[in-house]
Amino acid sequence: MSETLLRLPDVEARTGLRRSHIYLLSSRGQFPRPLKLGNRASAWVEREVTGWINARIRASGRPVSDSTEQVA
Repeated sequence: MSETLLRLPDVEARTGLRRSHIYLLSSRGQFPRPLKLGNRASAWVEREVTGWINARIRASGRPVSDSTEQVA
C-alpha cells in the first residue's frame, strides 16, 4: 500500500486551518507532525490527516461516513 503525502496548501484546504495553527497544534502533539522532505520542504501523511479529521468529527458527536473512514 502506498502512502500519499500532502503539502501545506492541501492540508490547509482539507482541515480549514491556517499554517500557523497547523504548526502550533503539531508542536503540542494535537495534530500529525510533518515529514521533512528537504531543507525547505515538508509534507503530511494523508492517512494521518484524515484520521485527525475523523477524530474531530467523532468528538463532535457526529457519525463519520464510511467514505471518509480510512483503514489504518
